[in-house]
Amino acid sequence: MVDRVVERELDDVADLAFALGVEPRRADTVVSVSGSDETHPEDDEEPSAATPIRIVLADDHPVVRRGLRMLLDDEPDFEVVAEAGDVQQARRFVHGHHPAVLVLDLNMPGGPSIDAIPSIRAESPETQIVVLTMQQEPVFAREALAAGATGYVLKQAADGELVEAVRLAAAGERYLNPRLGARLVAEPPGPPDHLSEREVEVLKLIALGYTTKQIAVQLHLSGRTVETHRSRVQEKLLLTSRSDLVRYALDHKLVDT
Repeated sequence: MVDRVVERELDDVADLAFALGVEPRRADTVVSVSGSDETHPEDDEEPSAATPIRIVLADDHPVVRRGLRMLLDDEPDFEVVAEAGDVQQARRFVHGHHPAVLVLDLNMPGGPSIDAIPSIRAESPETQIVVLTMQQEPVFAREALAAGATGYVLKQAADGELVEAVRLAAAGERYLNPRLGARLVAEPPGPPDHLSEREVEVLKLIALGYTTKQIAVQLHLSGRTVETHRSRVQEKLLLTSRSDLVRYALDHKLVDT
């Protein structure tokens, strides 16, 4: 009889706690009225939430970052732990937080993002990198993936693709924008004389009369990186002058005459 009275009182307390939005605490040991101790295991407690996918978001436009963060924050298993506005900030936040995924804009202040990918991956091997960019040319996707990126998403498709790309990257799987992937298959690289795709791009622009500074702007590289590519092209082709490079590009139909 007394047991039933106590049960009803405990039920009343539970109902009141529920009405107030308070989770009643449960003791590990419940003392029965009969005097014997009965230990209840914790098997019926709710399991702890899964570890969230921690993300560093890097884009130099605050408005874009705000929109991307809203998109990512809508996912209950995502946690944006930091936002970066340039490449150096992105490296610093990755080093400090060791996130599962870095969402990296391809064109930001502080140096070429593609050039930073290998060192970021070396400093934080557990961090996968998803490149988010406006660049639709296959050469950029190939270089980003070759540098160590796990995903490549076009900004104009971010609403429908970024969440999936981040989730796959966190699981160690690659994601590539479908339309761009089709272009990669349809347009195999095949650069001449063992030139890399980037070296071919630099060579084409040299042949078209671009200066080092103009090439850097066009390809989102630093001037020093452009000069390095040019030196490598000259070494591989055994050419010494700009006119030789122009002639080679014309002879191999790298540019229209």
